Amino acid sequence: MKMRRSIALSLMLLCSMGLVAGCGTKETPATAAEQYPDKAITLIVPYAAGGSSDMLARAIGKVAYKHLGQNIVIKNVPGAGGILGWNELVKSGEDGYALGTVDTGALLQPLYGTTPYHYPSALDPLVQIMEQPFVAVVRSDSPWNSLSELVDYAKQHPHAVKFGHSGLGNTNHVVGEMLAQNAEITLDQVPFKGVSESLAAVLGGHVELMFSAVPAIQEHVKSGTVKVIGIAATKRMSDPLYSNVPTFQEQGVDVVFGFFLGIAAHKGMPKEVKAKLLDALEKTVNDPEYIETMRKLGMEVNYLGHEEFFQKWLKETRRLAKVVKESGIVEKIAEQKK
Repeated sequence: MKMRRSIALSLMLLCSMGLVAGCGTKETPATAAEQYPDKAITLIVPYAAGGSSDMLARAIGKVAYKHLGQNIVIKNVPGAGGILGWNELVKSGEDGYALGTVDTGALLQPLYGTTPYHYPSALDPLVQIMEQPFVAVVRSDSPWNSLSELVDYAKQHPHAVKFGHSGLGNTNHVVGEMLAQNAEITLDQVPFKGVSESLAAVLGGHVELMFSAVPAIQEHVKSGTVKVIGIAATKRMSDPLYSNVPTFQEQGVDVVFGFFLGIAAHKGMPKEVKAKLLDALEKTVNDPEYIETMRKLGMEVNYLGHEEFFQKWLKETRRLAKVVKESGIVEKIAEQKK
């Protein structure tokens, strides 16, 4: 009898610890991947609020709830041409609760040898949500109505034209250096924490020129506070607001330079979580509400799925390495940082 009682007590103890199969009726809890997402997701924007990346990230966040079932919280981490934000993304967890916007700058910055991580290999590019050429922007009362006029002035007045950008070596810095090199002029660069600060500097007359994607300057173009004097593309834009603006090439400057924006994550995400994210992001970017928001910003959706975006990520990394080498930008940045 004592032996039976001892066995019964032992079985009860093992059942309470969950070590004997078939004990009780409680189901095995779902894995974290099956429950994902069960809380808000942070989307890191490596620039200040108000720029193109920030505006598109907020448009994504507004629509994504319908397809993810959780809010996307935008976290601006500006500074160092995007490096601070991408560093935070690399150091984030692999659980899918930290994402980040990535652009051409994430591929450029490691080429200068000053980043703690090699972002092209440390990050996982999920989807592309936008691609657009840079435009040259001046204040509306500027004496220059075309890029060629600005170039002519700069040739006669070295160092008289300053351009603002989002950080040394970032995309809108590179396009300015490419312009100066190709046109054989001297432009002085002034770094800021984001496109919105560069725009404020143009409006305030502190710099004469900036380069930007359309969303950040769209409302100012409509209100007439700034004007676009050139487009760094092979053809003019179809948007009626910019269709009469000639390309850089049409104005004697052989520079074509665009800017893509995508969503990326730290590598190592569980495949089930990644699959859910990719499905939700595809639905979000192709959602009529998001497309309409893009239209109001003067943009078209240029969606690339994961595999296509990954291949582009690799191709652009190789192309930009060549651009940086041939233009001598690395040496210029090293000198400017002294």
